[in-house]
Formats: sequence, C-alpha cells, structure tokens
Amino acid sequence: MIIYALVAFLLLVIIVGPFLVPVRPLKGTVPPRELADPDSRFIPMGDAVDTATLDVHFKDVGAGEPAILLLHGFGGSTFSWRDVSPDLAPEHRVVAFDRPGFGLTTRPLHGDWAKTNPYSLEGQVQLTVAMMDDLGLEEAVLVGHSAGGTLALQMALSHPERVNALVLVAPAVYGGGPPTWIKPLLYIPQIRHLGPLVARRLVGALESILDRSYADPSLITSEVREGYKKPLRVDDWDRGLWELSLAGGSGDLAERLSDIKVPTLVITGDSDEIVSPEDSARVASAVPGAELVVIPQAGHLVMEERPAEFLRSLGRFLEAL
Repeated sequence: MIIYALVAFLLLVIIVGPFLVPVRPLKGTVPPRELADPDSRFIPMGDAVDTATLDVHFKDVGAGEPAILLLHGFGGSTFSWRDVSPDLAPEHRVVAFDRPGFGLTTRPLHGDWAKTNPYSLEGQVQLTVAMMDDLGLEEAVLVGHSAGGTLALQMALSHPERVNALVLVAPAVYGGGPPTWIKPLLYIPQIRHLGPLVARRLVGALESILDRSYADPSLITSEVREGYKKPLRVDDWDRGLWELSLAGGSGDLAERLSDIKVPTLVITGDSDEIVSPEDSARVASAVPGAELVVIPQAGHLVMEERPAEFLRSLGRFLEAL
C-alpha cells in the first residue's frame, strides 16, 4: 500500500506540479506600435490568415521592378536589412516585414487562430502571400536569410507564380529543431504552462548567438545590440517565441530542393558558425542551376557584416534576370 501511495503521490507531483509554478506577467513591455521607427508601417492581417489578432510590422521603400521581398531569420527583424535596403531602393521596390514571433509584429497567443498556426511554415507562407496581395506585389524576388530562406524556398514550391527568383542567405535547411520524438511532449498542458519561462531563459543564449553570427564580433556596436534587443520590449514576446518553437520545422523541404524551378543564388559567409558554408553549398548543389557565392571574412549575418560585398553579389544576380 505504501508503494501505491508513493506512486500516486509522484504522479500527482508530475501532473499538478508544473501548474503550481507561477508564470508572472512580463514587466516593462509595451504594444509594438509604441516602439515603431519613423518609417515603420503596420498592416492588420488577422482576417487574411484566419487569426484573431495579427498586426504585421513592415517597411516599404523604393520603386522599380523586380520588387524585392526581404525575409529575416531567427531572432531577426526588418532591422536585419538596415544596411542593404537603402542601396536597393533606387532601382527596386523593397519590402521587409517581421515574421510572426519577431520584431514589432504582434504575437498571437494559443487559441487566437482557428485553423492554420501563423507561427508554422504553412502559416507563414499563407501570411506572405496575403501580404503580397495587400501590397500589390504580383511577384517578387525573395531574399531569405537563415530561417527566412526556408520560408522563401517553401514559397517557391507552393506559389512559384509569385516568385521571380530566390536569394538564399545562409539558408537553414539542414538540421535544427528538437528531435521528432520530443515534440509531442512539448504540447502537453504542463509544458505549455512553463513554456514562457523557458523562452525567457533563452535571452542570454540569443545574445551569444548574435556574437557567433559575426566573423568579427568587434563590429557589433551597442546600437546593433540594442536593435536586436528591442523586440524583447514587445508585449507577449515570450509566449510568441514559445509558440514559434512549438511550430518550428521545415518538413521534407530538404528532399524537395530539386523541384525549385526559379533562378537561385545562395550566399554564405566563409566563417558562418550557425549555418555552415558546407550546408549552404549543399543547398546550392541541390537546387537546379543555383549559383553559390562565398563571401570572405563574414559570418552568419553576412548582409550586415559585409554589406558592400553582399550587394555586389546580389546586384550581379539581379542584372542577369
């Protein structure tokens, strides 16, 4: 009887214990619009993607064809493109937006969507198409960095008629994410309850990732650090990051690269510690006709660390379209 009672007690602790851990509200956070830049714009996309609350932050500069749609990576935002957008704007319309879970885009909470999870790859494709529709972009060159490259590739597979060409910057196609066997455990109520606390503990790791994203971390100024920390002042950023973690994954994308039919350029830094140059080269070799450019003395955020070299490679590619 004692053994049975002990087992029952342990089960009770496992089942109920996590709910006894307080998840206190974040302090000092504000609605995204209070953090907007002078050139920030917001567009309500909830109805378009069947989500109760989703205001997307974006920037729209320049004019000219082909239009360029910039898709940032994990932990990034429109801020990630600050060094290249102005140089592209004289000849192209350049649009960058904050993907769900990042930047100044609002964070939908669990239960805010009826069908497609806006944090999932499928949901982000749906959102990207809706954004293009609302902004009058029939098609565009998709420039995707890291996880944004994953989104760009899925767009080219799902909606090739909307994609002029692909520029994949250190595309995060291979590896990453939790093991398949553990994902069902992340959805149980106890883990969902604790999820925001886990996300808050990731903040220190995110700054470490920024340091590893430059070949020369001394180039990371205080302004750059503040730019990447700014989204941590947005309401519900922790819950949004947790929902994004639950929804992550690129499915069978790696096996479908040979189905890409649009002109493709892959750019990588030779010192990338996040997505290795070898993995970027694998993507380039798997996409029919893709060109690979390796920029020296550059890490994962190659468009920030070596913007001039990045723009030269991109410019040559665009001229050849």
